[in-house]
Amino acid sequence: MKRSMLFLPGNTPNMLINGDSLGADCVILDLEDAVSPSEKDAARVLVRNSIRTLGYPGCQVIVRINSTDTEYWQKDLEEMIPLRPDAVMPPKVSCAADVQQVDEAIARLEKEENIPEGTVRIIPLIETALGVENAYAIATASSRVSAMLLGGEDLTADLRCKRTKGGEEIRYARGRMVMAARAAGVDVYDTPFTDVNDDEGARADAEYAKSLGFTGKAAISPRHLPAINEVFSPSQADIQYAREVMEAIRRGKEQGKGAVSLHGKMIDAPIVERARQTLEMAEEMAKGRG
Repeated sequence: MKRSMLFLPGNTPNMLINGDSLGADCVILDLEDAVSPSEKDAARVLVRNSIRTLGYPGCQVIVRINSTDTEYWQKDLEEMIPLRPDAVMPPKVSCAADVQQVDEAIARLEKEENIPEGTVRIIPLIETALGVENAYAIATASSRVSAMLLGGEDLTADLRCKRTKGGEEIRYARGRMVMAARAAGVDVYDTPFTDVNDDEGARADAEYAKSLGFTGKAAISPRHLPAINEVFSPSQADIQYAREVMEAIRRGKEQGKGAVSLHGKMIDAPIVERARQTLEMAEEMAKGRG
């Protein structure tokens, strides 16, 4: 389970070079918004060479390609798929057909490159009103979809409202994204907090996202990563309680009990499932990053 995603502009060599040392669980190498049309080709080469040379050990590598309504996205895939990134992130995904179009292109390139089918995953970036309303259809459009990301900046532009730190204007979108992702059985990541100088605001935004059920959160600044990783990681108290829950369940089974209590509270299936998830995440953290 990955907690943090960091956007790295595909035309900025110094950020690409240091990408795996900044503390993110996933790096998003960006060929879209961060790159002007005149620099698309150069950024594609730079990102390609960065993946080949650096590899980004300890991070999942995601490439944000250009939108399928542009002339760039197919060339993006042709350059990136042979490198076997963990996932590609198509932006402005508004319906299942958008995902399926990218899926078909990836499948063709995997076959041409003798890459096992399904190696490269898809993480749709949802940043339109239509995309939010179609979130479940998008999440289930392809077996390649492993997660979804909410893009708050473009979404509020589409909604014709102001993007605020409090985020009240995207509350509905956040809830709908989480509901759709959980129903589809995929992970879901919250939009970046865009004030790079407001550390307290970034932490509060991450805590709110976690309270809604998000898997983790994206960032545009490395300085927000420590807060995101901490917020989306189980505390020692969480881990200890999870161990106690699993131990209580084990003892109950040994004793043939139909019901088990811990600290005066009945242990039901949802509590056991949360404990299991907590211990799985703690095990991942013990192995290394996220």
